[in-house]
Amino acid sequence: MIKTVFLDIDDTLYNTSEFAKLARKAALNAMIDAGLPLSNAEAYKLLREIIKENGSNYNKHLNVLTKRVFGEENPLLIAVGMITYHNVKFALLRLFPNTMSTLIHLKSKGYKLGIISNGLTIKQYEKLVRLGLHHFFDSVITSQEAGVEKPDTAIYELAMKRMGCNAENSVMIGNSFNDDILGAINTGMSAVYLTQGLTDFELQKIEKLGIKLDIISDIGDIKKIL
Repeated sequence: MIKTVFLDIDDTLYNTSEFAKLARKAALNAMIDAGLPLSNAEAYKLLREIIKENGSNYNKHLNVLTKRVFGEENPLLIAVGMITYHNVKFALLRLFPNTMSTLIHLKSKGYKLGIISNGLTIKQYEKLVRLGLHHFFDSVITSQEAGVEKPDTAIYELAMKRMGCNAENSVMIGNSFNDDILGAINTGMSAVYLTQGLTDFELQKIEKLGIKLDIISDIGDIKKIL
């Protein structure tokens, strides 16, 4: 019987991919207006390369960008970009329509709720606080704290230890097949895959491994499954 529900944050509780893209483009447009000698397309291509090289949790992407363009960091343009990015990001930060009602339902039914997320601890807490969700969760476990990233089983084991639960009565809900689903299943937990559709690779993987997996397209469907 499931007693503990673990969730991912990005693209599980809210739409992070689209809003991050819009915020980055707005930041670059502001930097161009302030003197960055690149076109919108050139700037965005360069930024994506820098993000790929350093990872999305690196906090000095714009520093690297200005250094590559000018040969040294440009504090003014970095400040313009950072302020614009955060202003746009916070303005667009919105939960999926059924996130809040689902968490309220789960808490009312007595489930313990936890977060398992790749990323910096402060940044993950910042998201939860700004979304008004931090009070729902009994524990927040991040890859920074665990020293490993999902799908490493060690982060799941740390999460279960912290929550005082075991794999048999725990479920992981997330949007990443590799990180959230396979990581949880390899730890012995149940898993619910939040996706708009399975890829051929995922279908083959499920068939090959004989995975028992619940698949949903709306976070609200969790209420029916549990």
